[in-house]
Amino acid sequence: MLRTFQKLIPFSFLFLGLLFTSCSTSTLQHQTTSATLWTQNAAEYDALTTSVYNTALSNLGMAIEDSYWTAYPKQEDQEMRNLPPAVILDVDETVLDNSPFQARMIEQNNSFNIEQWNDWVMEAKANPVPGAVKFTQRAADQGVAVFYLTNREAKVEEGTRQNLKELGFPLAENEDRILSNNERENWTSAKTERRAYVAKNHRIVMIFGDDLNDFVSAKGISQQERAELVENNEDKWGRFWYVLPNPVYGSWENALYNFDDSLSPAQIDSIKKTRLNPKKN
Repeated sequence: MLRTFQKLIPFSFLFLGLLFTSCSTSTLQHQTTSATLWTQNAAEYDALTTSVYNTALSNLGMAIEDSYWTAYPKQEDQEMRNLPPAVILDVDETVLDNSPFQARMIEQNNSFNIEQWNDWVMEAKANPVPGAVKFTQRAADQGVAVFYLTNREAKVEEGTRQNLKELGFPLAENEDRILSNNERENWTSAKTERRAYVAKNHRIVMIFGDDLNDFVSAKGISQQERAELVENNEDKWGRFWYVLPNPVYGSWENALYNFDDSLSPAQIDSIKKTRLNPKKN
């Protein structure tokens, strides 16, 4: 029996070694590992998001005082001058950092699924994006209404509210300013109707987000069209519109393969490789 056990020991260590190597390899090979590590560990990430919100703070006084100042193109008329100011912020990766959820997906060698995501939202454990709490508090202190437009589902809004409240983000006592996806019949993930909803009673002075769709309708359009949208609105970036970094996910990635959901993972990977530009003749 002892001899049998002794013979098994080397094979056991070999099996465990292969197991740990496999787990380590799968983690490192997950397509979001480097991006998630950067978000969670890079001092540069904190510096970048803080810079975005500090720049917004430096412009906030002018935005409040100038009654013609608006971040919402359809609001350029006389009536807006008498409306109280408001700022619109996306939630995920704009005010709340969900990199722990992505770390879980990496550990499980898994991809996004809505059930696990909703469970994460209800845990209310997301950290604040650096600079976001300070900016929103300062804005609220100066009489600016703070609205959060999120594509989280309406059924988990309470988890979002709890998370924001515990982190110190301003929330109105007499008005729901967390505008969730499908909370109303025409409130789709495009956010167009929700921006219009805020604009009815407020002069929108700034908009914050990590995706082009947080500012304009860019769903399903080509990379070239996306680039043109950015260029055509060049006067708004860093003054009216503020972009937060998100290398983990977003419509930028789907645009690489023209939003074709019928493609297999292997086909998507193949297309991504063609999008790399090594600058070779």
